Amino acid sequence: MGGQGKSSNSSSNSMQRVKLYRLSDDGKWDDQGTGHVTVEYMEGSKELGLLVLDEDDNETLLAHCISPDDIYRRQEDTIISWRDPELATELALSFQEATGCSYIWDNIGGIQRNMHFNNLGGLEVGPRPAMETLEPSRILQSNEGSFRSVSSDLRELPPVDLSSLPLLLKTILECSITDQMRVAELIAQDSDFFPKLVDLFRMSEDLENIDGLHMIYRLVRGIILLNNPSIFDWMFSDDFIMDIIGALEYDPEVPKAQNHRSFLKEHVVFKEAIPIKNNSVLTKIHQSYRVGYIKDVILPRALDDATIASLNSIIHANNAVVISLLKDDSCFIQELFAKMKSDDVSPDSKRDLVLFLHEFCSLSKSLQLVQQLRLFRDLANEGIFDIIADVLQSHDKKIISAGTDILILFLNQDPNLLRSFIIQQEGHTLLGVLVKGMITDFGEDMHCQFLEIIRILIDSYTMSGSQKDAIIEIFYEKHLDQLVDVIAQSCPPKNYSKGALNSTSQGRSKGPNSVPAKSEILMNICELLCFCVVHHPYRIKCSFLINNAIEKILTLTRRKERFLVVAAVRFMRTIISRNDEHLLRHIVKNNLLKPIIEVFCENGSRYNMLHSGVLELLEYIRKDNMKSLVIYLVETFSEHLKRFEYLGSIQALKIKYDQCLENSEQKTENNAKGEARKRAEDRGLDKEEEDYFNEDSDEEDSAGNATQKQNRSTRPKSNSVPNGTKANHPSTRPVTTGLVDYEDDEDEEDYNPPPPPAKKNEDSPLDEDAPLNISKHKRKPSSNSICDTNKRHGSTDVVAKKPKIEARLMSSKIAILTKKENQLNELTNDKQVDLSMQTEKESNGGNSSNSENTIENEDNSENKVETNHDAQLHDECATPMSNSEPYPVR
Repeated sequence: MGGQGKSSNSSSNSMQRVKLYRLSDDGKWDDQGTGHVTVEYMEGSKELGLLVLDEDDNETLLAHCISPDDIYRRQEDTIISWRDPELATELALSFQEATGCSYIWDNIGGIQRNMHFNNLGGLEVGPRPAMETLEPSRILQSNEGSFRSVSSDLRELPPVDLSSLPLLLKTILECSITDQMRVAELIAQDSDFFPKLVDLFRMSEDLENIDGLHMIYRLVRGIILLNNPSIFDWMFSDDFIMDIIGALEYDPEVPKAQNHRSFLKEHVVFKEAIPIKNNSVLTKIHQSYRVGYIKDVILPRALDDATIASLNSIIHANNAVVISLLKDDSCFIQELFAKMKSDDVSPDSKRDLVLFLHEFCSLSKSLQLVQQLRLFRDLANEGIFDIIADVLQSHDKKIISAGTDILILFLNQDPNLLRSFIIQQEGHTLLGVLVKGMITDFGEDMHCQFLEIIRILIDSYTMSGSQKDAIIEIFYEKHLDQLVDVIAQSCPPKNYSKGALNSTSQGRSKGPNSVPAKSEILMNICELLCFCVVHHPYRIKCSFLINNAIEKILTLTRRKERFLVVAAVRFMRTIISRNDEHLLRHIVKNNLLKPIIEVFCENGSRYNMLHSGVLELLEYIRKDNMKSLVIYLVETFSEHLKRFEYLGSIQALKIKYDQCLENSEQKTENNAKGEARKRAEDRGLDKEEEDYFNEDSDEEDSAGNATQKQNRSTRPKSNSVPNGTKANHPSTRPVTTGLVDYEDDEDEEDYNPPPPPAKKNEDSPLDEDAPLNISKHKRKPSSNSICDTNKRHGSTDVVAKKPKIEARLMSSKIAILTKKENQLNELTNDKQVDLSMQTEKESNGGNSSNSENTIENEDNSENKVETNHDAQLHDECATPMSNSEPYPVR
């Protein structure tokens, strides 16, 4: 029996393995040791507490009395932490298993509930053993058993009165998850529950029953944590919400009651810029504010995530109802805009109207997307942008901020609405106001809002149709130079010194109207210019090349603020990343990388953003193989970068420079060879043509003299043969060289010209015998032999007509393609010519009756001879044709 009892006690009072942590003064959790935790009576006391014994030597690591206050927190599944009031420090138990953590956590909750009931007068619900004999391990079981005895067959709630308030509190707070829905249903169905609860609260407050008020506070908080929408409808109605807020003023953990009701009634003022006549709208507005006050001010730590989400959904739904009712009220919208456009409105009233319009547009996010778009279009048609343009020119910073917020809401919904208005507006005033606001110092960060508005307006990715070019053109023509000039006027002059960097008066432009801008404004301008370089490369390039704006922007490197110098480096990096040949040439021509290299050298070996930014720029130039910039950097700044040669980026840049030079020299050499070859070919062709025309004129003169001489000497003789071939008429074409030298021509090897005639006519001139002196060499004559042949054929009876150069070239191509055919004709015709010449010599002085036939057939023979000579010379000669006479084209 004793062994069984001991075993039972050890199992019910089983130890859980944990690590004990303590928060040190420097904010770190110190490990105090590993042991086992139990719920035990403290030594010399009747109070229950947590006892942690070391697992090695059973020494006490922790002895903590469980407090009835809500100081314990459970984190995740294995950690319980709290602030020990005695030790004045944070303690935490980290359990090895989640089940052990749940077991100890449930025991702590059960002990605290029993402490609360004891404080209420020792009320016991259900059978419960006396505290003197209660085992700690059975505390949770007895509580659950007593609760099941109350709620296992729950049909109705305990009455709402002061005597049964503890039982009602126990029923609501200790219900299980499965019973929460039943409890919430009973509360929602009882129409008298909240009226009775409110009456009980008012009576307890009048009697100053603090204990009763504390129980009512816990009861109201527990009802809210049930997270039931029907209960919320009761609690947050106009009839009960102020009393609910009053009940939440009496928090037991706060020594003094809060005055939430007086704050809501006296300090919170509801302003109506335009009188709202719809009572439903007013009710929803007040309810949303009070629910938000409960969520954010009264119960921020007590609410769980699910309840917070439910309260937010109530506020969101109320806002949607308010905006829907107001936007559908045409009279309200017209009255609002009419009053805002009126000149008789006082500044305070106008301020209230602008703030109301801002809140109205902000709450429109509660609507569905289609309804939002329809609302914004209706507001744009009513003239909201004209009102905002006037608001942005005000001196009240608060309404200026409200105006920029309204524009951002419109741009996030539909940017084309604002773009269309700016394009159609006369003078484009609103865009000018936005640019002016960006460079104006409002003392706050409103210039960032102006930057965001302009960036969305000129974002080409969200544009369509004619707006894409119109709005960008307006910005570049009227406002880009203004932004660049702000940078130039706010930076030190070119010949500044180190002392000028620390002197505002010496370090800025001395223009009559130049007001140095804040560094944050200059930073925003630089960011906007980088945005323009990326999204509008062509337009920004034209502006930069014409106005030399890059040099003005790089004056930021003279500012003493390092983040502005880094912004200038980032701007140059953005330009170079476009890899535009015109911009790169512009950078090299104007030496625009000089200020970047100078600030890099001034920075020295300090490793900061400037150092990294410049090295990244050089590395990008090298990796992207921008040869012009690589050569420009090394040749121009080699002395400046000499002391940074230990850096890998500088070494790699010089290696890339050497590679660029080698490639350039090799390319130049190849180009020179190619150009030399081309010039040689051109000179050869020109020389051929020049010699061709020169020789034509010489041959024409000699041919003309020879023809006259031949006519005088040969005309009376009238030597002819029966076949009509003229013996003393040479070929009208001289022997010319062919285009291709065919060394393996078998027909040429077999060719044997006939021997010269045995008898020579001495009366005829030497020129007449020239055609008969055919060389016995192979018919691949050298240039000298060709020249001799040409001289012998110089005196002819008829001179061929000179063709055009184009015909000559075309005929050469035709001769190559018809080589084989000409060779066959050549063999046949040459033999006929030789035979006819011999016959003419032998029959000289013959019958003169055939002279007419001879003259008639003379031209045909000449054409045949000419054709044979052409084919022979084109096929067999490989020397140039500069010394030959042209031949006719058929």
